[in-house]
Amino acid sequence: MIAEKIKTFKNTIPDTVTLVAVSKTKPASKILEAYNTGHLVFGENKVQEMESKWQELPKDIEWHMIGHVQRNKVKYIAPFVSLVHAVDSPRLLKEINKQAKKNERVIKCLLQIKIAEEDSKYGLSKEDAFALLASENYKNFEHVKIVGLMGMATFTDDKLQITSEFESLKKTFEEFKKEDPNIEILSMGMSGDYTIAIEKGSTMIRVGSAIFGERNY
Repeated sequence: MIAEKIKTFKNTIPDTVTLVAVSKTKPASKILEAYNTGHLVFGENKVQEMESKWQELPKDIEWHMIGHVQRNKVKYIAPFVSLVHAVDSPRLLKEINKQAKKNERVIKCLLQIKIAEEDSKYGLSKEDAFALLASENYKNFEHVKIVGLMGMATFTDDKLQITSEFESLKKTFEEFKKEDPNIEILSMGMSGDYTIAIEKGSTMIRVGSAIFGERNY
């Protein structure tokens, strides 16, 4: 079933869009079902869970940290994480650079832009994100590389609101691309709204329940 869903996604989304299979709360056996189709990109939102799965599963998997990361936990994912989606402060970026240096790596990151109305959603304002990208501190970091933006739409059935929020993020993304040629990834869209996100220019979608079924908390 999981294999069929992965193949269906691969056949229906554009080649320009990367599918991140969000495997949070799912056992390694379910990830292996997806992995055995040739899919390599998986997303987790809890540090300990991702580290445990990394220890257990094939080492060619690309692990994406899609959730909010506490600075004191960066050290656990620094040896292997492929992309950190939710960089929402200069201090977090500084810590990722520090831990990446210890592991002799360069870790790719996305800046999380707050586009949703909900207070529970994290993220930088457009102005703060621009300031971070232009800062001397970032320019001196040799072990992190900001390669794009990420955003989460409001959790609502109002498709017009979701569309508006994605359009806003796409516009911000285009402004960032003009400033920095390294900005290539626009991570927006999840199981409930990925079709709208793709229509509005997303290059990376984070899909969990539509692949793995409802989560077991």
